Amino acid sequence: MIQLPIYDKAGKQVETLSIDEQTLGGEVKFALLKQAYVTTHTNQRQGSARTKSRGDIVGSTRKIYKQKGTGNARAGASRTPTRKGGGVCFKKDRTREAFRSELPKKMRRLANRNALLAKLVDNEVKCFVDLNFAAPRTAEFVTMLATVGVNRTTLIALDRANRNAQLSARNIEGVDTCRVDQMNVFELLNHRYLILDKAALLSFLDESCFEHSSSGRADAKETA
Repeated sequence: MIQLPIYDKAGKQVETLSIDEQTLGGEVKFALLKQAYVTTHTNQRQGSARTKSRGDIVGSTRKIYKQKGTGNARAGASRTPTRKGGGVCFKKDRTREAFRSELPKKMRRLANRNALLAKLVDNEVKCFVDLNFAAPRTAEFVTMLATVGVNRTTLIALDRANRNAQLSARNIEGVDTCRVDQMNVFELLNHRYLILDKAALLSFLDESCFEHSSSGRADAKETA
């Protein structure tokens, strides 16, 4: 069992939350995390990069200067690939590149849980009793992060109703926010720390426990 300290906004530990590693994959599966990370990163590519040939460049087709008598090498139009601002020899003109790849649902969900386990093992999860603010206060949010030693890139996982916390954190350099139900392996591994409140963490863990038990029942049924 992992013992995760729960802090108040002053940075004082007020309680401890026990987390079963088995609900998060049991151990850190590095190969799975890399596969899920690369798949998500690949799916973000638009595949819309295009280049122009000399015929696509706007400009005159006349010779830059006369063929002989200048002492320079022979030169044609300014749109040739050998000159700055000219076209390329073999342009890229496909309509759309197909970079998208898929990961099985069970692998994707396990990777999301396992990324959280990796953060817990490295003591990079900072959990608070709550992240409720009466009004958006960036300075208060910065102070709260400093009390628990957060000094690197940070992901804030919030409930969808926690608008004031989202407004308080969005202008802090190196800090990104997301909904706790949209927390994934790509975002977790792209940030050093994970900040969330106890209710958000419990909701994520409850969903993980449900998925873990459901997959166990399915495996038992298949075995039977």
